[in-house]
Amino acid sequence: MSNDLQMKHHIPDPILIAYASGNLAEAYSLVVACHLSLCDDCRAQAESFDVLGGAVLEDAPTAEVSGDALAATMKLIAAGMPEAPKKRPVGDNVLPGPLVEYVGGGVEAIRWKSVGGGVKQAVLGTDTEATARLLYIPAGIEVPDHSHKGLEMTLVLQGAFSDEVDRFTRGDVEIGDEDLHHTPIAEVGSDCICLAATDAPLKFRGILPRLAQPFLGI
Repeated sequence: MSNDLQMKHHIPDPILIAYASGNLAEAYSLVVACHLSLCDDCRAQAESFDVLGGAVLEDAPTAEVSGDALAATMKLIAAGMPEAPKKRPVGDNVLPGPLVEYVGGGVEAIRWKSVGGGVKQAVLGTDTEATARLLYIPAGIEVPDHSHKGLEMTLVLQGAFSDEVDRFTRGDVEIGDEDLHHTPIAEVGSDCICLAATDAPLKFRGILPRLAQPFLGI
């Protein structure tokens, strides 16, 4: 799907390589898949890593298998084959296709829960290696000052936010680690919706966010 988005912040190659090789936690893979659905450049780069991985497999040494291995494999495939192939989810003007299945529909199907100050979140069902959540930040509202204990990937789906690093708009991804300390602020004019993936709790500076953190799971 080609688009006219003017993205400045993309997925770094090491993360694309981990995605192509299947070594990313589900939450991070979801962020990458959503960005790739919006970004022609990163999608082309990811496809090149897929091709490279296939070439590596072709040169890999062979292994001995039993005589009935093919028949057994085909039997397993037949047993697990769905009655009809699933159609690829189609996104709306906010949620990319990869997110639709997790949400159970378009943006109107998101089950938001308030986290205070007008900010809302919806935690998505992924594996336990990392957490994926949708964040709704009203226009002009800031997320409390915080840093990170691990890796955070944030993809903008609607509106835009700015912090000490730069401005991020639809399709842009901000990568945060232990060195990033920031206060994201949703731009005036449009409420901001983001998809964020983290593998550790955030480190809030203010006392009130720290007190609420165990109840919010952020």
